[in-house]
Amino acid sequence: MTPVILMIVVWVTICFTSFAFAADEDKKKDLPERGILMTPEYTGVIVSEDESVSIDLIVTNQGRRDENISLSLTSVPKEWKAWIKTYSFGVTGVHVKSDTTKNLTLRAEPGDGAGPGQYTFGIEAHTEDGQLTSTGQVTITVKEEKKEKKAEGIKITTSYPVLRGPTDAKFEFSVEVDNKLDKDTIFSLTSQGPKNWEINFKPAYEDKFISSLRLKGDQSQTMAVAVNPHPMAKPGEYPILIKVNSPEAKGEATLMVVLTGTYKLNAGTANGLLSMNTVRGKEGSLSFYVQNNGSATLDNINFLSFKPENWKVAFTPERIDSLAPEELKQVEVSITPTDQALVGDYSVGLTADAGKVSKAIELRITVRASTAWGWIGIGIIVLVMAGLVALFIRLGRR
Repeated sequence: MTPVILMIVVWVTICFTSFAFAADEDKKKDLPERGILMTPEYTGVIVSEDESVSIDLIVTNQGRRDENISLSLTSVPKEWKAWIKTYSFGVTGVHVKSDTTKNLTLRAEPGDGAGPGQYTFGIEAHTEDGQLTSTGQVTITVKEEKKEKKAEGIKITTSYPVLRGPTDAKFEFSVEVDNKLDKDTIFSLTSQGPKNWEINFKPAYEDKFISSLRLKGDQSQTMAVAVNPHPMAKPGEYPILIKVNSPEAKGEATLMVVLTGTYKLNAGTANGLLSMNTVRGKEGSLSFYVQNNGSATLDNINFLSFKPENWKVAFTPERIDSLAPEELKQVEVSITPTDQALVGDYSVGLTADAGKVSKAIELRITVRASTAWGWIGIGIIVLVMAGLVALFIRLGRR
């Protein structure tokens, strides 16, 4: 860059800066000598019981000179705790330059007696010399709600509080824990559930178990609650109470596990034999039982077969509409080999299918020739022997 160009750039910069400064000075000339204004962002809010409130306070210096502005709460309902804060600590005063604003936060937390109703908080801002004052107020309306559980300083929520499944399933709830306190806190995790049930807390998307949770102020975190029912638990609804506690705050939530029972199906024969003899082209029959060994009722049990080509398999009854726990029903199966079946052993598979569970058994079918052919063979042998005897007698006479 040549010296001439450099001088031009410097001159333009100085002129622009001077113009901006002059414009800013002209603007300040329109301002009063001194002036402050403190306004809450919201002057009235509606919240649920036990819900804390955070509202921005906008502090504005409307004058031409910088100001140190003190802030205080002139009235706080006895059932509440309240203070003015920044992101991490309490504030009693703030320095505000001319024609600028600063944002602070009014934090209000309900106590044990803060039931439904209206609560008014008075706020005052004044200059360091006490010459200028600005006041405001915030009204918090607590609406009445019927709650099964209350929490102090901690909020517990879950999108799916009720899970349903068989007794031998594993259930996992996703729970969000929100620290309503204004500081880092370690919360202990405990649970109450049915006797002999296994209940554990886990970090989200991890397999390790935990017994405590550390949360920063106004921070939330998701964790998992893993529940393994007792194998002998009967179908029904089972509540699981989880507690998140610290010396300063406590909260609890109720989860629900709905057990539909276990699904188990058994099939076999009374004597344990899974074989049958039949003749090709002739129907053979066999009885077998179907038993519900689970704790849940089985519906719509259908029967299927896996058989050699062109064989016929029929079931009586063709299906079972309902089978209660520990109930047993007898089923007749008829098996007809094809006329062209060779003598020997064959395998036929039978399956009882209840949708959620199934049971298969395999039968060995021995196919034999018809007894009529046996009698024909005996007749031929007798005729041959008779012919030989007659021939010997005739030859002996000669």
